[in-house]
Amino acid sequence: MAQLRQTQSVENKHKLSNTLRNWLPILHSSLSDLGEAMAPFVEANPVVEVKSGFEEDFERFLPKKIISSSVANSRTEQIEALTIQHRSLFDVLDEQIDSSLFPTPKSKEAAYFIVANLDENGYYEGESELFCKLNNMTLEEFEKIRLRFAHIEPVGIAAKNLQESFLFQLDSSDVSDEAYALAIKVISDLENIYAYSNEKNFAEVMRALGTFKNPPAIEYLEESSQVIPDLMIFFNDDESIEVKLNDAYYPTINIDTNYGVSHEYVAQKIKEAKGLVDALDMRKATLYKVGLMIVEYQYEFFTGGAIMPLTLKTLADEFGHNPSTISRAIANKYIACNRGIYAMKEFFTTAIDEDVSNAAIKEFVVNLVKNENRKKPLSDMKLLELIQDKFKVEMVRRTIAKYRKQLNIAGSSERKKLYQLH
Repeated sequence: MAQLRQTQSVENKHKLSNTLRNWLPILHSSLSDLGEAMAPFVEANPVVEVKSGFEEDFERFLPKKIISSSVANSRTEQIEALTIQHRSLFDVLDEQIDSSLFPTPKSKEAAYFIVANLDENGYYEGESELFCKLNNMTLEEFEKIRLRFAHIEPVGIAAKNLQESFLFQLDSSDVSDEAYALAIKVISDLENIYAYSNEKNFAEVMRALGTFKNPPAIEYLEESSQVIPDLMIFFNDDESIEVKLNDAYYPTINIDTNYGVSHEYVAQKIKEAKGLVDALDMRKATLYKVGLMIVEYQYEFFTGGAIMPLTLKTLADEFGHNPSTISRAIANKYIACNRGIYAMKEFFTTAIDEDVSNAAIKEFVVNLVKNENRKKPLSDMKLLELIQDKFKVEMVRRTIAKYRKQLNIAGSSERKKLYQLH
């Protein structure tokens, strides 16, 4: 009897370890990448068939309480929750590198290097000199190749800064020959843009600049924000709050048992397939529990308040996992609620003091900038002063600058130039 119990214990442990091995990559992936995460397990198993959940119409499964709510949150204004991401910026650029603009292997190599060294806004930030040294090319030759990106879509991409991006776009614009020279002057001196207001073609130049993309990859920044939420949190008619898995988008796993389980190989594959089903169920259970905890700790947020301090360690202790595992688990996961769509990681914030989270301060900064005087944008020092007055906390200016960059908000002088352009 003791031997039987020991054998069962070993079998259960083996089953759990197999499930966990499958569960971790499945848990870490976003909902839209779930099929890709499962692919290695499926391809190696002839008894498994997976049907993608993305064939469903997501809107049919979105609670009316969420659909009917207006989304005023700054992070979600650009998010189209029901749209799956289209071609990436790199796909678009990759196609164009094969064009006559880059006819030689050397020019193609440089072009690929440039694309690989674009920042999230589409500006080039690579180490050109190092590339030239390794590829036996002069810096002048390299720059000639980079400047060919002025003829590539989206126009303005691979420029080194705002001015150069605008110069790229100017060459593709409909500015008249008469206004072109003034446009060059204005772009080269954006800080003093209104010093040229008395020039003959100033209105035409301003009209053209107002159509330019800034940053050059802006269309793809918006696309990358298009997400499918894992969880939906909403209030029912009786004012009870509900956490719902977006399981309509989960893939369906079918196991073909017609092969006959008497064959040892088939029996093993069926066992592995059941482990995959268990792993998918563990993903759902884990994220559902995360959702319940978020509601418990952040209830005030869902009723219109601020996000409160909540650390990953708190969640990890509840689950009995390492905080790094939980960190990967909530990465690339989103929650849809009546206030919009939020990255799950936004609900886990460190405290500035006992009662104030950095998320609440960031939200305050967003609202301040959104409503600032466009002729006199708020400096980091002024933002710091307003934050300290509002939250009664002690902070330093560089922290405000760090938050501003994390929120993709330009500095006050840069914002002033952009306001003048638009």
